[in-house]
Amino acid sequence: MIRPIRIHKLFLGIVAVFAVSGLKAQETEIQYLSGKGYQDTKEWEFKISGGRNSEEWSTISVPSVWEQEGFGKYQYGIKFYGKPFPDGIADEVGEYKYKFDVPKDWENKLVRIVFDGSMTDTEVRVNGRSAGDKHQGAFYRFKYDITDLLKYGKQNLLEVTVSKESSNASVNLAERRADYWNFGGIFRPVFLEAFPAKFIDRTAIDAQANGQFRAEVFLGHASSQDMKVEAKVIDMAGKLVGKPIKKSIIQGGDKVILESSFEGVDLWTAETPNLYHIQFSLYDGDELVHQIDDRFGFRSIELKASDGIYINGQRVLMKGVNKHSFWPESGRTLNKELNYADAKLIKEMNMNAVRLSHYPSDPEFLEACDELGLYVLHELGGWHGHYDEAIGMKLVEELVTRDVNHPSVIFWDNGNEGGWNTELDDEFAKWDPQNRPVLHPQQLLSGVETMHYRSYGETEEYFRGDYIFMPTEFLHGLYDGGHGGGLFDYWEMMRQHPRSGGGFLWVFADEGIARTDQDGRIDNQGNYGADGIVGPHHEKEGSFFTIKEVWSPVMVMQDDKLPVDFDGTFQVENRYDFTNLNACGFEWSLGAFYEPEEEKSGHKVIQSGKLSGPDVAPHGEGKIIIPLPSNWKEADVLYLTAKSPEGEALWTWHFTWEQSKQYLQAGAGTVELEENEGNYVVSSGDLKVTFSKESGQIVSVKEGGKDMAFAGGPRFVAARRGDRTLDGTVDPEFEKGMDRIYKELDLEQELRMINAEKEGENVVVKVSYFGSLEEVVWTIQLGGLLQLDYTYTYNGVVELMGVSFDYPEEKVKAIRWLGEGPYRAWQNRIHGTTLDIWGNDYNDPIPGESFTYPEFKGYFHDWHWAAFETEEGKIYMANDQQNNYLGVYTPRDGRDALLYTLPQTGLAVFDVIPAVRNKVNATDLVGPSSQPKHVRGSKSRRVYFKFKAN
Repeated sequence: MIRPIRIHKLFLGIVAVFAVSGLKAQETEIQYLSGKGYQDTKEWEFKISGGRNSEEWSTISVPSVWEQEGFGKYQYGIKFYGKPFPDGIADEVGEYKYKFDVPKDWENKLVRIVFDGSMTDTEVRVNGRSAGDKHQGAFYRFKYDITDLLKYGKQNLLEVTVSKESSNASVNLAERRADYWNFGGIFRPVFLEAFPAKFIDRTAIDAQANGQFRAEVFLGHASSQDMKVEAKVIDMAGKLVGKPIKKSIIQGGDKVILESSFEGVDLWTAETPNLYHIQFSLYDGDELVHQIDDRFGFRSIELKASDGIYINGQRVLMKGVNKHSFWPESGRTLNKELNYADAKLIKEMNMNAVRLSHYPSDPEFLEACDELGLYVLHELGGWHGHYDEAIGMKLVEELVTRDVNHPSVIFWDNGNEGGWNTELDDEFAKWDPQNRPVLHPQQLLSGVETMHYRSYGETEEYFRGDYIFMPTEFLHGLYDGGHGGGLFDYWEMMRQHPRSGGGFLWVFADEGIARTDQDGRIDNQGNYGADGIVGPHHEKEGSFFTIKEVWSPVMVMQDDKLPVDFDGTFQVENRYDFTNLNACGFEWSLGAFYEPEEEKSGHKVIQSGKLSGPDVAPHGEGKIIIPLPSNWKEADVLYLTAKSPEGEALWTWHFTWEQSKQYLQAGAGTVELEENEGNYVVSSGDLKVTFSKESGQIVSVKEGGKDMAFAGGPRFVAARRGDRTLDGTVDPEFEKGMDRIYKELDLEQELRMINAEKEGENVVVKVSYFGSLEEVVWTIQLGGLLQLDYTYTYNGVVELMGVSFDYPEEKVKAIRWLGEGPYRAWQNRIHGTTLDIWGNDYNDPIPGESFTYPEFKGYFHDWHWAAFETEEGKIYMANDQQNNYLGVYTPRDGRDALLYTLPQTGLAVFDVIPAVRNKVNATDLVGPSSQPKHVRGSKSRRVYFKFKAN
């Protein structure tokens, strides 16, 4: 027999509070018929009508999506966009059977069967009899009273028929024709609820920041004479708060309203997620007949017209992200661990808000938002299409009544991007005593304009409107584009504008499914599902850290190059809404970097310390003073980390100062020069370098008598977008798609002169050109050190500019480098990296198809030295100047090249690198830091090289 369990959502110490009453609690009893989620399932009998493994009875794990169990056909919704009943749609029907026992002592109870989510049309029979009307709508909790259908103390048969496609056109258009995967099956838990004959059915709580409390308590049946409800509020420590609230119920009534006022309550916000426990008790005379418990928070929501969103009287900006309910191995079937992991990862990015796109999440995710602190936009299904009024009214009721008591929920969304039925706007308030604002994502409603994917300039224009502007989707990510690219510009505009409500990035994670019909291949449906800040298994992309830095609630405002007379004083800004900086902490350390040939990553800590946060009110400014030792400038770097009140690192800033340091050094021996008909050959120790008299470039490098395939440089590289005019504007007459193709400029370069001679202990090879690359001077020093000084001149608009050296990519195995990393940068995404020595093995992932991060190839900011491990040996490069970029081959876009196609470069030093676009807007539409550079005049650089053969 399956033993029933009881609901216990009790905080520590709460049991003791009620023990004094001497009354036995009559709690709702729960018996799970399925498992509780992914990796906790039960086997049911199953047969499917079409696709894989169809037409034969077998078993399936419940809950699950049946595609991940080897049944049916995979289907991505947008292929059939706008068509309610198209040909070729995956429309399997699954039949489930499960036998279960019910305790004999439930015979005098009311029993319901509860489905937390089933895709899509669901018909339920118990012991051969229908439990009720077919349920339509995939993401909602629905229930049937099966009291009269059960055999108590005996075995019962549950039969469930689930149709992947709905027979209702509006359900298909709202849920199934969207830009996400369509699955089938009972994907959330199924359980029985057993209530006493007289019971509390549900509650709806309204607890305001001023301590005013109101709870609507609904009974399962009309009350008899002398019935009453009592509510006790308990804090997190189990201490009773205020006095119990009691109220008698009018005979024949099925609802009672409890009201009270509490003083000195701790308020709920995303920064201070203070929760209270409440226990509702139903009495029949003096007899306790039923108890239920819940959690809630005291907090208020107010929209001030043409002003902003106010939580507890404080204006708040949403730093948010859209999120699907998804995991590669299980589709939409999650568990508590995965739901909490999602919330923690969102918090780790210093976000304070999440939008449930585009359907209700698991209850456990909302529990995580309540506990950890995230503002939630809770969304009724609807993606361009919307539910009809009859279906929609039922689903709004199911959505709101399930989640009305979550303090994290601050908005209801009625659909998405036209997927709203305006007849449903007023339905939310019928079930919500808090009367939370209702939004139409991508439309103006409730005084909030939520228009999606506006360019930077359009966003400025929207802020001139007479409303709060809060885009519920912006910076549409794809592969390595969007999210961090341009975020700093957008956020500076948003946070400083008086009508801003913040915004929500699209989207949290790639929706890549592990295809059970393709040996587990991750399928993002091309570029449709590859829009995440993290990969399908939450692999962190570079933008993750850009967001974390830009949205840090504590900002250190010191320039990262400290003055020589720096006294340890840092200006700080408190961008929290409710938290004083004296609740935070700071940690600092002085570090010394290893030398390139020491084969180590990271740094040595010379001295470190901790500081308490200063007394700086929310949105205020202040300072902290680090007690730097007198010899602090002997170190290489100063790190400063801000810590949240919970001790989590918000961000680590790095600071350097004027230092004269050469990372690659000359050695001993002699340098010899030989000349033949076509080349100059210079030898230094074990190194032999051959320069071509015809091109002025390196022809070959030998170290210890072994060839190293480093040749062909330096080569001047300049490129710009294919639709860019000479003035930097965009020519609308250019071929479509040229905004994604960067064309290398065809610049003539002709050798003017080459000369090599001995100068002291060194050999100097001087090369001059007609063209942009004007002069190249190689100084070959003792011990095989090569010093390269070069000068180029370019006047005009560029988006990539520098010099490149050739080395076969297929021979490279790894890199260690001192610079800002470990993630690559784009011109509009230089935030999110830290100066240190990083290491990375070679990788060449295909964006959207493989998910190895950080990527090996790309542009790396503020580099000082790099050591490339190759099949032939090691190549060392060093740079004694700042604010340029190390180019490591060419960044790779997805197979469809929707972001960029860049010139092929090798190992390079760049002064200009491209910005990165997002899925919707090209680079020129993403803000000031994304614009092309108009450069003028000469640029001189110095780079050092060393080679060490295996």
